[in-house]
Amino acid sequence: MAKSNKSVSPNQPDPDLLRRLFFIRQVGLALVVQLAAAALCARPFAALSRILPPSLTEMHISFALAALFGALSLFLSDADRASRWDFLGRAFAFLCALIAIASFFEPSPSHLLALRNDGVHVFTGIALLLISIVLLLVRAAEGTACRVADIAVSCLHLVVLILASEYVFGSLQLPDSSLSGIPTPTTLACLVLLTMVLLSRRAEIGLFRIFLGSGIGGRIARWLSPFLLLLPFVREAGRARVLSSQIFPRMYALGIIASIASVVAFALLIILVRRINQMEMCIHDLTLRDELTGLYNVRGFNLLAGQSLRLAQRAEVPFSVLFVDMDNLKRINDELGHSAGSATLAETAKLLTATFREADVIARVGGDEFVVAGQFNHEAVAASARRLQDLAAARFSDAYGKFPLSLSVGYATSADNRFDSLRELVARADQAMYDRKRRKKAGLPEPLRAMTGPAAVKPAEMESFAQTAGIHAPS
Repeated sequence: MAKSNKSVSPNQPDPDLLRRLFFIRQVGLALVVQLAAAALCARPFAALSRILPPSLTEMHISFALAALFGALSLFLSDADRASRWDFLGRAFAFLCALIAIASFFEPSPSHLLALRNDGVHVFTGIALLLISIVLLLVRAAEGTACRVADIAVSCLHLVVLILASEYVFGSLQLPDSSLSGIPTPTTLACLVLLTMVLLSRRAEIGLFRIFLGSGIGGRIARWLSPFLLLLPFVREAGRARVLSSQIFPRMYALGIIASIASVVAFALLIILVRRINQMEMCIHDLTLRDELTGLYNVRGFNLLAGQSLRLAQRAEVPFSVLFVDMDNLKRINDELGHSAGSATLAETAKLLTATFREADVIARVGGDEFVVAGQFNHEAVAASARRLQDLAAARFSDAYGKFPLSLSVGYATSADNRFDSLRELVARADQAMYDRKRRKKAGLPEPLRAMTGPAAVKPAEMESFAQTAGIHAPS
């Protein structure tokens, strides 16, 4: 069972995920700066342009400048930057916006400026303009500015997804697709990287926060989103290939594609449900188990031991509860430290697990108190108690020097003609344990015995267990 020392609301971003995203953002921005700088340097230096890939030298200078300014703005507007650098980051965002607007126009012989009508400048200019809007509002956490930033990020994601998918379809030479009107690979790479960085920044405070959440919703969203994003494009690519390859008769092609998509969607549903069930089991264990020992806690014991007792009563078989208290644990904590005490508790939990059956309910119900419940008769529970004390004596006899740790054990078994409640059995087992402890301190050891009938329980003797378990002896 995974342990965590964090306490984070499921709606809040996971701190570990935020740290990883920060590193990924820095790497992405560094790549954008390098690509844009290389494209700008390739223009004045002919020798450099000959050794660089053609896609870098073909990148339009306005796109390279806008991508460079956008990356620098994101670097400077990061949350932990000083306020004086934030102003410079906004200035770079304004420059990116001006260049994006300028990319829509071109010099004309008859007019001073004319609108461009090619898809490369139009779609790339729209993407750069949306990037500029998000850069100016990247820190908006509420109000109209926050909504505008989230809408701009959503539109940017759509535009860049159209360009990237059309580039992939055109590269695969699928029917009804073409590379004409698509920006160069370098320009497209810069747009994709900037979009990813902006999405992760807005996900920290905006509408897309669910993708960074530490709860089940955030985990499912992160796991499922790649499939939901890629599945439509894979379907369209497969459809185009099937229709053009003529492997299947054309009359069956659409039916085959739709059936495959249905099966894939159903498989995703099964995987999603299995994942949710696994998460629910983890949550179930967290609420019913003790973190230190891995045994059940008070809540888990009350739930599972109560069920086991009802089954035993229905089958008319004996049922026993065994109560265990660790002697000298306080002295171990005081003189050797709490780490030694924690290790001793964990070792005692291992002894209990080795002594009893898997079907028995073993729980830690207090600081140094354990309880075991199961379908035992008098002889079986007595033998198990003796075996547990023998194992503890062998394990702890020389471990702590002048104050060796030992176990005080008491147990109670339900009578054949009685329908004892779990509280009654625990109370009698607890009393038997305290009686054993008193005799041990007085130097009067007594063989272990099972209490099979009601016995008077002193409130003072039940106080420690009552405070932790909420189980009281009957009045």
